[in-house]
Amino acid sequence: MPDDKPNNQMVGSDILAELFGVSTRRIQQFTKEGVIVSTKVKGSNCYDLMSTIKQYIKHLGDKANNRESKSSEAMKIETRKSNAEADFKESKAGMAALEFNELEGKMHRSEDVEAMTTALVFSIRSMIMALPGRLAIDVANTKTAAEASERIKQECHGILNDLSNYRYDPEEYKRRVRDRKGWREMEEDGQEG
Repeated sequence: MPDDKPNNQMVGSDILAELFGVSTRRIQQFTKEGVIVSTKVKGSNCYDLMSTIKQYIKHLGDKANNRESKSSEAMKIETRKSNAEADFKESKAGMAALEFNELEGKMHRSEDVEAMTTALVFSIRSMIMALPGRLAIDVANTKTAAEASERIKQECHGILNDLSNYRYDPEEYKRRVRDRKGWREMEEDGQEG
């Protein structure tokens, strides 16, 4: 109930929060509940300082005398609802941050790491499984066990050298994210048109 006096001092919710010893969120709740009245100034809630203080004092008096307009149970429900909404928004923001980190390649999903590791293990397995076929004739043509051992050793070193050249590929992880999100298909559709 702001007065139309020219000397009204309009303040923001941050000033009221500091004066009342509550958070700005609680000031917004007071406004929503009708405990205090705001005026929109340039898209922001502003409050006439004197009348708002009077409204808040009346609210505290009513609360002290158990004459609140809402029952305490309804107030608790409203508070729980507000807290649940805030928690939901915070969770949603957290999920968005995780997704952003994934898209930036700063974080990988366990199934992507598992798939990439499995591919590497199968690559190693195929190299090892190919050893007998690649070495059979060479080892059969050797004259001593030392020669056979040296030939097998050379082939094992070759496999290990191949493995030492394996490098982490962030682009492969990004491709997997795009595939999972369906963005790769959208990119290809955009290139065709």
